[in-house]
This record gives sequence, structure tokens and C-alpha cells, in this order.
Amino acid sequence: MAREFTSVGVVGLGTMGAGIVEVFARNGVDVVAVEISAAALERGRATLTGSTDRAVTKGKLAEADRDALLARIDWQVGLDALHSVDLVIEAVPEHLDLKQRIFAELDRVCKPEAILATNTSSLSVTEISVATSRPNQVIGIHFFNPAPVMKLVEVVRTVVTSADVVADVEALCARLGKVDVTISDRAGFIANALLFGYLNHAVGMFESHYATREDIDAAMKLGCGLPMGPLALMDLIGLDTAYEILDTMYRRGGRDRRHAPVPLIKQMVTAGLLGRKSGRGFYTYERPGSPVVVPDEQTPAATESALADGARAIAKVGVVGSGTMATGIIEVFAKAGYEVVSVTRGAEKSAKVFEAVKTSLNKGVVRGKLSEADRDAALGRINWSATLEHLADVDLVVEAVVEELSVKKALFASLDEICKPGVVLATTTSSLPVIDVAMATQRPADVVGLHFFNPAPIMPLVEIVQTIRTSAETTATARAVCAALGKTGVVCGDRSGFIVNALLFPYLNDAVKMLEASYSTADDIDHAMKLGCGYPMGPFELLDVVGLDVSLAIQRELYLELREPGFAPAPLLEHLVTAGYLGRKSGRGFRDHTRR
Repeated sequence: MAREFTSVGVVGLGTMGAGIVEVFARNGVDVVAVEISAAALERGRATLTGSTDRAVTKGKLAEADRDALLARIDWQVGLDALHSVDLVIEAVPEHLDLKQRIFAELDRVCKPEAILATNTSSLSVTEISVATSRPNQVIGIHFFNPAPVMKLVEVVRTVVTSADVVADVEALCARLGKVDVTISDRAGFIANALLFGYLNHAVGMFESHYATREDIDAAMKLGCGLPMGPLALMDLIGLDTAYEILDTMYRRGGRDRRHAPVPLIKQMVTAGLLGRKSGRGFYTYERPGSPVVVPDEQTPAATESALADGARAIAKVGVVGSGTMATGIIEVFAKAGYEVVSVTRGAEKSAKVFEAVKTSLNKGVVRGKLSEADRDAALGRINWSATLEHLADVDLVVEAVVEELSVKKALFASLDEICKPGVVLATTTSSLPVIDVAMATQRPADVVGLHFFNPAPIMPLVEIVQTIRTSAETTATARAVCAALGKTGVVCGDRSGFIVNALLFPYLNDAVKMLEASYSTADDIDHAMKLGCGYPMGPFELLDVVGLDVSLAIQRELYLELREPGFAPAPLLEHLVTAGYLGRKSGRGFRDHTRR
């Protein structure tokens, strides 16, 4: 039988500590809330009462329940108040020497059977535990912010943590309505080890002026369904906190360059640009602590006119290809009012594309998203062809053929001969160098990447990929077209993976390496990222959907171009692909889909 915790102590009442106090008090546990001074104690009390008052206002907590919750909390200054609690959770800033001093004092103050826990997100629980005479009773209980809302708790055991202590804490998490994943003491645990490499990479993109902060954040929200973009998330976490976590993970985690903090982070911390809490980080906020972003010198001008930027007028669009992506792009342009010329390799393929477009439009009618008149008008704007010569008078060509460079180069050479001067030639490649395609023509200034996401009629993002030869007018035209389609166009350079894949796939690869090292299970890693970070899918769910062969090919391209050791494909991913375990499409990947 797991022990019954009747009282707990929480040390440190910042945002996280106050949230942990609320979690326990909400669930009927008496809490001794401790701070270093009366002023700090009052700030903690104000944070918690503000949270519970908001919950009452939103109808998520009854006034009587709030009053009962607050009555369970004993606010105290000094650690001596914790002498009789069953469990203490420390939630002070991420400095090892500070935590060790507190644990040494807790060891002196607390009763012998009390469990001592740290909420650290990156420091060694083992190093904290050895400051006590009871390291077998020390454990990591890592809540996620905001603690009252986030379901995940990482339970971190050291090599000497008692099995009974682990079992007691796991039972406590269940009582609190949390989902726990139990793991060993390794830098970053699960969520931060996977999250912060991604965040650091995103900052590197911004630092190198590869893309704007708005475009990086929009790309990851719209392209991957993430709740926040990486730079906005860095501002929320706090750049000082992020720097400490990255630096700790780099030093403790084998000095992987993926976790070496990008220099810009340290510069911003030194300059006091800490994110929301200071009122300015990657973005500027209404005031310190406010979530409201206000315009600053980096904010794109809202009054910018595409035509003022030199965008060319586009009325007629050619789409080359007959696959799923080409079909979706045809539908998108036709629904937006453009005249479309669809070119495939033969009448039979044109007929299939026509049926696919018609079926999709009919679904829109059935779902009430499209009127019958609009459907008929969209179909009426499409001309079906099996010859490239019919593209002679279009204003824009979008290529969506097979992802083979030789095929695309041959096609663009043909388009160069057929299309009139000034036509924008766009490739939908997701991984090939756009410049290689552009140089197959005599007009590389007119060539741009337009990477639509699948399914094109639904996904709101388009990556606009400009090469070193792409003209400003061509980029402006691409931006204007994306806006006319109702899509968000994000501009980036011609580099492997563009924005989304370059940030997404190394994260997925890191998850495979974590599984390969037997640190955790695929289920727990998926739980950690969904419940701890709000991701719509866990990494292994997503890999099985994308296809392990596709994922491996993208990861190889990233490694080949960037030559970053941390980007080398995980051997386990390569072995699964070799074995034919490709994900859902083959029935088995990281999970067996034949039994579902």
C-alpha cells in the first residue's frame, strides 16, 4: 500500500511553486507554503490567489471550493515550518548550489521518514540528493507550467532512490489527477531534452537572419499544429531560465552542440531581455509580465502593399503534376478565383485528377463549407491538358511532380522555353535545393520555392523559399499569391528542410535516439511531449504517420548539408527502414498498426 500524504511542504513560491501549492490544495492536501522573506511570501500568495480568482471567474472553480482550497494553505517564512510534513517539494531557481543548501537544511529540519523532492527541470537529482543524509528518500517531481493545468509529471529516480519512494510518488501523482512518467536521472529528462534542442535551433535560425521571428513562429504553429512558436515560447519560459537549462544539458549531456546555447541567448540575458517577465525578449510586451505583444522596430508594417513591393499581377496559373499535392494545389487556386491550367502526363491522369478535385469539392459542399454554385464555378475555372505548351500564356507555374532533382530540372528547362517572360516559376519541393532547379533555366531570378503542406486545401502554411538569385519582385509576388489564397506565407532561404522540416526532424531524431538508449518507452516519450508541451502528436505517433522512410530521407539531407553531428540519423531509424517497418503505410513502424 502506498503511503498517505496528509501534508506537504512547498519551498519557493514563484510561478511554478505557487502552481504546485494550488495543485495539492485543490486535491484536499494540506500545504505548508514557504518562502525566504515576508515580501516573497506575499508575492507567492498573490500569484496563487490571482490564479484561483481567475478560475472562479471562468466558472472552473466554485467560490466555496476556492475558499476551502485557500484554507488548506499555511503560509510561512523559513524552512523550520516544514518539521512535520510528509513530503517537501523544492521549486527555487535552477542553481545547483542553492538547491544543495536547501536540501541540506531540509534534511536537518524534516522528520526522518519525510520524502524530499526537487522540481528541477535540468539539474542532477543525484547531485542534489547527496547534500542530505537520506539520498534514498530524494526524488525528482517535475511539474510543468502552469502546474494546475498541465497533466504531465516527470518522476525522476536516482540510482539510490528507494523503490517504495518511487511507488509512493507515482500513487500521489494519480491522486492529483496527473499522468506520470518515471525515468532515471539524465540531463533534461524527457521533455526538456527534446524541447530545448529544438528551441535552441530556432534561435540559431533567427540569429543568422534565415527567417524573421514572426515567420519562424508562424511556420511551427501552422505547419506542425504547435500551441506556440519557439521564440514566443522562449519568451514565456524566460531567456535566463532557458540559458541555464541549455547550459546544464550541454555540460551534463555529453556536450552535444545541439544544446550549446546560441550566443544570442547569452547576449539577450546580459542585456536584460529576458522575455515576458522583463517586458522584452524576442518580442516586446505591453509591460513586464504581460502576455500582450506590442509592435516594435522589428514588427512588419501592417500597411505593406504587395503591389508596392513590386509584386506582379497573377490571373492564370499552371499546375504541373498529378499526385495528391498537385490535386490539392489545383483546388486551392481554383477556389480562390484563379484560372488554372492543369498539366499531367496523359488524358488518363487528367481524368483521375479531375475526379479527385471534384470529390474534394463535393465534400466541401456536404460539410457546408462551399456552396454548389462556388463548387461549379471552381471546376469551371480549371482547364485540363496533357501538354506543357498550354502553359505559354500563364502568369505563374507551380510544379508538383516527383521529388527527383533530375526530373524537376528537366521540367524547368522546358518551362523556360515555353513560358512568356516575367512568369514566376515555383517548385513545391520539400527537400531539394531550389537553386539547382532555378539554374536549369535562363531566368533564375523568376524561380522560387512554394512549399505547400499536405493536405493543401486545409493546411494554412506555405513556405516561400528564395534562393540567392530570386528577385525581390518574385518573392513579393509569391507573398501576394499566398495572401490571395488565404494562406500564411513565411519567407526563408534555400537551405535543407527550410523552416518546418529543419526544426521538426532533428527533434524527431532526438526522440528516436532517446528510445534507442532505452531511457524511456515510446509511449512515455509521446505522453511527455503531448501532455508536457501541448504537442498534438507525440514524436513516435508522428513518425509513423509521416513514414519512417520519408523521415530518414529528410534527416539524411539535413545531415548532409549542415554536417552537424547531432543531426546524424539515429541507427534505430535506419534499421527499422531497412527492415521494412515504415509506419502506418506498411502496418508497422514504432508501433504495430495491424492490430488496431
